[in-house]
Amino acid sequence: MIKLPFFRNNGNPPGARRPVDILAVGKEDVLFHEKFKGLRSLVEQRVDLHQVKIIGITSSVSGEGKTITCANLGRSLASTGRKKVLVVDVDIRKGDLTHGMGAHRTPGLTDYLLAGPSFQQIIRETVVPNLSLITTGTEVNSPADLLAGDKFKSFLQEIRQRYDIILLDTPPVLPVADTPTIRDLTDGFLVVYRAGLTPYTMLREAIEELGEKYVLGAVINGVETQTDRYYQKYYGNYYNKKPVKEESTG
Repeated sequence: MIKLPFFRNNGNPPGARRPVDILAVGKEDVLFHEKFKGLRSLVEQRVDLHQVKIIGITSSVSGEGKTITCANLGRSLASTGRKKVLVVDVDIRKGDLTHGMGAHRTPGLTDYLLAGPSFQQIIRETVVPNLSLITTGTEVNSPADLLAGDKFKSFLQEIRQRYDIILLDTPPVLPVADTPTIRDLTDGFLVVYRAGLTPYTMLREAIEELGEKYVLGAVINGVETQTDRYYQKYYGNYYNKKPVKEESTG
C-alpha cells in the first residue's frame, strides 16, 4: 500500500468551504509538493508497468481530502509533460472538484450520459498544460443508476483511448453506493484517509466495501507537520538555501 503523509495545515477542516482555486492549496509549501512528486512517481510506475490508466480517488467519508489529492496529483502528473492527464468530477452530488477548479457544472458528465452535448463539448482545458477537466454536469436524482449504465462504460472506454492517465474524483465509499458501483470499470483506487478525523475502523470498512484487490494504496492526510528544526536536522538547508550568486572571474 502507498502511505504518504500530507500536512494538516494544507487541508480544510471538516465543514469548511473549498478554496476557489483548489490548485492553490499548499502553493508555498515546498514539502507538500515534494510529497505529491513522490505519489506521482508511484502512480507513474503503476501506469507504465501494470497498464493502470483509470484511477479512482476516494475516501471513507467526506472531508478527508480526496478532491485536493485528485487535483494536485493530476497537476503533478501533467507538469512533467510525459503524460496527457484528465481529471473527471464523478462526485455528482457535491461537485467539489468542479467548483474548486473554477468551472461551471454544465455542460459536463451527466449531460453527456443523458445524450446531451458531444464528447468534445464537455472537455475543458485547465491552466495547467496537459491537464484537462470534465465537470459533473447537471444534478440528477440517482447518480448511482446513471453511473451503472452502459453509456458510462462507453464513456470510460472513450477517455481510456484519448488520455494516458485518468483520475476520477469519486464520492466517499460509505455514505452512498456510487463508488462501489463503478469499481469494476476502473483499474483501481487510491483511498485518502484523514488521520485524527476518521476512525481507522471506517477506513477498513471502506476498503472491504471496495474489495482489497481494487485498492492501489492509501494516502494518509492530516499527519502533524514536523517542525522546521526537525527538517533542518535531516535535510540541512536544502529547501531553504538561497541561490549562490556567481562572481565574475574575468
